Amino acid sequence: MSALDLFEVDELQDSFAKLPKPQQAAIAWQMSWLQKAHKHQVEPVGDWWNIWLMLAGRGAGKTRAAAETLAAWAWEEPNTRWLISAPTSGDIRGTCFEGDSGLMSVIPQELISDYNKTQHEIRLVNGSFIKGIPASEPERFRGGQWHGAWLDELAAWEYLQDSWDMIQFAVRLGKRTRIIASTTPKPKPLVMELIGREGDDVVVTKASTYVNVANLAPSFQKQILQYEGTNLGRQEIHAEIIDPEEGGIVKRDWFRLWPSHKSFPKLEFILQSYDCATSDKTFNDPSGCITFGVFKPLDGGMSVMVLDCWNEHLQYPDLRPKVISEFETVYGEGKDRKLVDLLLVEDKSAGISLIQDLQRAHLPVHAYNPGRADKVQRLSIVANIIKAGRLWVPESSKRRGFVRDWAEGMVSQICSFPEGTVHDEYVDCMSQGLRYLRDAGWISIDAPPREELEQEDITDAEIYNMRTRANPYAS
Repeated sequence: MSALDLFEVDELQDSFAKLPKPQQAAIAWQMSWLQKAHKHQVEPVGDWWNIWLMLAGRGAGKTRAAAETLAAWAWEEPNTRWLISAPTSGDIRGTCFEGDSGLMSVIPQELISDYNKTQHEIRLVNGSFIKGIPASEPERFRGGQWHGAWLDELAAWEYLQDSWDMIQFAVRLGKRTRIIASTTPKPKPLVMELIGREGDDVVVTKASTYVNVANLAPSFQKQILQYEGTNLGRQEIHAEIIDPEEGGIVKRDWFRLWPSHKSFPKLEFILQSYDCATSDKTFNDPSGCITFGVFKPLDGGMSVMVLDCWNEHLQYPDLRPKVISEFETVYGEGKDRKLVDLLLVEDKSAGISLIQDLQRAHLPVHAYNPGRADKVQRLSIVANIIKAGRLWVPESSKRRGFVRDWAEGMVSQICSFPEGTVHDEYVDCMSQGLRYLRDAGWISIDAPPREELEQEDITDAEIYNMRTRANPYAS
């Protein structure tokens, strides 16, 4: 090193020594972080982006990166306000604030004037304020205003869309807002939307667990190897976005396509299955309907055709006339023309009022009570009907091998359930509709043994007429 170099080093050291203690601590902190940070942990360059979506495997260091970055923003911009959110209150405290890679671990103590662990609040000596609010309580985001935010494990939020929407309204201070969204990726619609905005206002960085594996416990390194080669490993280790239909209960190729050039069969029974919005004041909850037509194909037992489906954000006063109008639809042509035989409505939320009003109008409506089974169990119960090839969907006349455009949303939602869906109105319509048709005896995939039928000499027509068609959910 030359004499000039030594002189410049001495000058820098003298200047550093004259700085206030908090500034010395801040500089040492930032220099230390930049020396040890991996490439994916460094804040993206440029000022064109507003959202940094960090998709990383378990242990890849996304929590440390987000904590370091947001804390640096709060220090570099005095008297600013910053929001932290995570799936639960416990996650905010245990991971974002007090975790090994959390804010209290990375921010030098000289820069902190106060920490309120009960309220999830940190105040810095420069006047900046950091506040934690759990994503499990979307309404708590109302009223606050922030310069930026760190949203941890975004894909694991229970009320993802509701919380995200409220945060977008709240992050509104300063000349340029910034949000860090760190998460192990899941094919949630919001996550997919943000990825689709990459290069616009979103920058996406990805990293696998192995990037940071040297800093992880040997026991953890050993454990993750057992998930290599699995879908879970692809998601949790390599941070891959798995096609939501890969993890669905129902597979797309189970749906049978009714050829576009072929006329619809004669329908024996028509059922309209309704799922009504949980709340008529929540825009994010649509009501849905699937119309099923039962028919007897030439190559098998009784089957079901999806004749129509729709979903709309309807408040109850608009839902009732919509249902009545749909009920009056005529299906088929000529002598095979047929009206709807039954309206099936789940007995909850807006469905309760709808059932009562339709009964007063003397329409054939019956309440469906799913009992204690949750949505996953309900779809699983009828999945074998679809897998057995008893459910048909009309084929597109423009794209051979694909369902018609109006049915694509329904098939996609059902095949993506439970991980890749925001709404599940079609899932409920499908599960309760097929369950009713099965329990009422219209469809069955468990045929009597052929030997038994031959011994009793029972004809197909007699088997058909033996089915019970009483409504199993009638009160």
